[in-house]
Order: sequence, then structure tokens, then C-alpha cells
Amino acid sequence: MATSRFAGSLRRLRAVARKEVRQLSRDRVTFGMIVGVPLLQIVMFGYAINFDVRNIATVVQDLANSSMSREFIAQLRATQIVRVEYTTNSSAELDRLMREGRASVGVVIPRDFERRLQSDTRPAVQIVVDGSQPSLAAIAAGIAQTPILVRHGAGPYAGGKRMAPRRIEVRTLYNPEKRTAVQIVPALIGVILSMTMVLFTSGAIVRERERGNLELLIATPLGRLELMVGKLLPYVGIGLVQTTLILIVGSALFNVPVVGGLLSLYAATLVFIAASLGLGLFVSTLAQTQFQAFQLAFVTMLPSILLSGFMFPFEGMPVAAQWIAELLPLTHFNVIIRGVMLRGAELGDVWPQLGKLAIFLVVMLGIAVARFKKRLD
Repeated sequence: MATSRFAGSLRRLRAVARKEVRQLSRDRVTFGMIVGVPLLQIVMFGYAINFDVRNIATVVQDLANSSMSREFIAQLRATQIVRVEYTTNSSAELDRLMREGRASVGVVIPRDFERRLQSDTRPAVQIVVDGSQPSLAAIAAGIAQTPILVRHGAGPYAGGKRMAPRRIEVRTLYNPEKRTAVQIVPALIGVILSMTMVLFTSGAIVRERERGNLELLIATPLGRLELMVGKLLPYVGIGLVQTTLILIVGSALFNVPVVGGLLSLYAATLVFIAASLGLGLFVSTLAQTQFQAFQLAFVTMLPSILLSGFMFPFEGMPVAAQWIAELLPLTHFNVIIRGVMLRGAELGDVWPQLGKLAIFLVVMLGIAVARFKKRLD
């Protein structure tokens, strides 16, 4: 009797397991997640995320303009840590490039460069680093310790050996105290908004279908674009409330400053919220169930967090990963929000990133409207 009961229980378990396997095999989204998520994670963690940063966008202010200063610049290029994209003779131009985020490191070579190389007390070169981005201050400090142009200096003696004087000074802009919270909290606004906005709207269409409300919407005289935009508008207000909450908590608990104007900050955030909602709406047109919508939203969030420069240096990623990151709204919003909050940038300073967000919004909303048909099938 006990044996027959056990055998019957095994048959029932096998039947349920077969049913679940068939159901999973029919659900292409879930089946793709089983294979796709591990592959996506291992590729991003093992290939794209790289703390060994190279080719940092750099502006050089060479006031000496001598053979020795040019040799120093060539040695900087040879390290492959910096990529000299701009040269200028103006301090205002250097400040503008740093404020706009077009350069992350500035190298200032004074007019008396050769004389300073002979001095044991005065630094010969100043490296200006954008302290609003993670890891860059440590990288600049590492460059300052490299024995560049050591042979030109007299240097003091220590232990019977000639030692090189400290010839490179590092100055950290926008975050002189080098606090991690100052770097993370502004970018955290984008991460939280991206997660919530995409999750909220990814199930917008399928939720109406599952609740039986889609028939009522189809019967209304609303056009497809009006329906889509109308569903997004309430979440815009939610996103602005979340932004205000993060700003208040960041200022009260972590003393994170807002150097730029609040109007510029909220205007840029509004564009990013709309772009994230457009992405969520596009996901909603792909999914057949709310569970599928959540899965697809998760797939979009993981690359955004890992490849956008929120946690890991953007310059350290391979070129192919940077191309992928350029397609993500959060990548551009990180540049904007750090620029406005910490560097005092205005909307005119970050218009390339704002333009990319606007293009992303138009493309996502256009695809979502084209895919949505006012019929039940």
C-alpha cells in the first residue's frame, strides 16, 4: 500500500513538472531570460567593467610651449591613461571644458616649467581632476607619483641615492573633500528614476489587458498617441516628487550640494523622466503578461546601472561597451546631473546630452505608438 502511494505521488509530481516545462518552453521571454541573464551578467562583469581606466579625456594648458613641455605631454600620452583631446592657452577655456564634462582631467603647465623642474619646493605641473566622477581622483594621484622627467631635476639625497622632488600637484575640482556621497547621490537620482519609471510603465498596456480595461480604452475616441501620452503624464509627477525627495535627503544627510540652478536641474530631470517612461512604454508593447513586462524591465535596468558610469568609470570600459552605453538614457543623464549639481553647468553646457535624451524619447514613443493597435489581439 505504501509503495503504491509513493509511486502515485511520483507520477503526479512528474506530471506537474512536465506541465511546468511545457509552459516555460512556450514562454519565449522567460526561456530567453534563463539563458540571456547569466550571459549578460558574465559579459558585463567580466568584460565591460574595468577599473584599469585608460584614455581619460584630457585638456592641456601649455603656457610654457617649450620642447621640454612638449616632451612631458608626449610622456603623458605614452602612459595611455590620458587622451589629450583639447589644448588651450586660456584658463577660462579649461574651466569651461571641465564644467561641460567634455574633459575629465586638465593638465596645467606653467610658463616657468623648466625652472620649476629644478626646484624641490614648487610643483612643476598641476593636474586638475573632475572630482564628481568616481575613481578619477585616485587615478590622477597615481599619475602624480610616476617618475616623469626625473632626469631634469636636481632632487635631494636620501639614503645616498638621488630622489626626485614632488613635481606634480593634484587639484580636485567640484569635490575637494573627495567624498563618495557627493559622487554617488546625484547619479543615484537617475538610477532610482530609471528603475521606477521603467517598472511603472512596462506593465501599462498588459495591465489594462489583464484587468479587462483595454476594451473600454479601445472604444474611446482617443488616438494611439493621445492614449500613450495620457498614460505617461501621472508618472511624470511621481518622478518629480521622487527627485525632490532625493535632493532633500541627500542635502540633509550627506550634505550634497546643488551648485547649479534648480530650474536647470528639474528641466533636465523632466526630459530624462520622459525618456525613461518612453522606454517602459516600449517594453509594455512587447510583453504579453505583467510578469514578462517585469522581466524585460529588469533586462533594461541591469546594463543601465553597470554601463552608465554610475558605479564604474566610463572610460575604463571597452569601446564596444561604450557604444552600448551611449544608447542608454542613464549614461547621458549622469553627465547632466553631475554637471548641474556639482559643476554648476547650465542647460546650454549639456545640450548634447539633452539632445540625445530627446531623440531617445521620440524614437521609443514612436515605436511604442506604432506597435500598439486599438484592438484586442
